[in-house]
This record gives sequence, structure tokens and C-alpha cells, in this order.
Amino acid sequence: MYIVVVGGGKVGYYLAKELLEAGHELVILEKNASRARQISDELGSIVLNRDGCEGKHLAEAGANRAAVVAAVTGDDEDNLVVCQMAKHHFDVPKTIARVNNPRNEDLFKHLGVNEIISPTRMVLGAIEQDIPVHELLHLAQLKGGEMELVEAQISESSPALGRKSTDINLPEGSSLFLLLRGNSVQQVRADTVFQAGDKVLAVAKGDSGEEVLRRELIGDSEPVGSSN
Repeated sequence: MYIVVVGGGKVGYYLAKELLEAGHELVILEKNASRARQISDELGSIVLNRDGCEGKHLAEAGANRAAVVAAVTGDDEDNLVVCQMAKHHFDVPKTIARVNNPRNEDLFKHLGVNEIISPTRMVLGAIEQDIPVHELLHLAQLKGGEMELVEAQISESSPALGRKSTDINLPEGSSLFLLLRGNSVQQVRADTVFQAGDKVLAVAKGDSGEEVLRRELIGDSEPVGSSN
């Protein structure tokens, strides 16, 4: 597979290194000359000291034959520009963008970026594993961000406690599919009755889907700082 990586920072460098070790063909576009030389010294002549935001440089990198263009610079605007040009001027099948500010994710999705990598959201997801059970844990984005894979923990106060999965009212496009109970993992079936301590993996479609899942599986949490 031929891949164009735009951005030779730490993310771009280690991405390129892993891709090379996996046997892929690639080129890195890095506009900083000293950084480009450093990567070239370490990884070989796969680096072009060019600004990937310019179409002529993407063309020079062979974007017209690339299966993937990954824009992983530290600048969200640059990453969006790269993906837009790759998609609309070079017909690249798949574009991947690093998004540093989570507030920009919706814009990237709306403009057709195929995959979004958000370091901030990844760190948040790791932190969320220790957040109390009244919150949904976001695990991954699906279908370009249209859907979310989430985890909900059933507590003693959960409205789902003692109910069957078929009793849970879900909006169209959202579903419950996997149950983690103790050391076992099982599919959520029609006769599954939820118990305290269960963790349920679900697919939520849109913000409305998440809100319904939170209400049905977790319930309304007490405000932070409440003494009741």
C-alpha cells in the first residue's frame, strides 16, 4: 500500500517507522528542513522537505496513486487543508487527520475526512476509565464519527437494574451488543437481565442516542458536590 504522511513530528515519525516495518511504501512531507534531514538520516530517503498544504507538493509526493493520505501535523487547519486537497483534487480513497482540538472534530467529519485521530480524546478516554459509573465511557468512533462505541456500567441505582435488554427503549440506530459480567464476556440477548456491576457495550447514534443510553442504563446522576 502506498501512503503519504504529512507532518514529520513525533506522530508522523513513529507512524512512518511502523508502516515501513509493516512493509508499506510511503513518503513523508515535512516543511521544516532540519527535521526533514533528521528523519531522512534515520529512516532513509522517504522524506520530502515540502509543505504538504500545497497541491503541487502533494502531487510531487504521488498523492494521485496513494491509497491513504494521513495528515498528522500539530496544526488542525493544515491537516484539514491536506485532507480536503487529497480527497477532492487527487481522489485519495482514504484520508486520516490528527485533530488536536476536540471542538474541530465535527467540522472534519462534516467535510468528509474519513478517519479522525484525536490525541486529546484518547487521553480523555483513558481518564474516563476512572470516572464514576454515572458517566458513559467513550471507546471509539464508528462510521466516520456518525456513531459512538460506548460503555455503561450498571449500578445499584441504575434504571436498567433487573430489567431485560428488550425492556430498554433505544432510538433507531443504537443497540446493546456485549455484556461484561465478572470475568465473562457474552452477547446481549433478548433474555439478558442486567445486574449491578455489569458493563454494557453499546453503539449510540448521535447525541440523542447517547442521551437515551445514559438515561436508560445509568440514570440521572447527582450534581457534583451534592451532599445528599
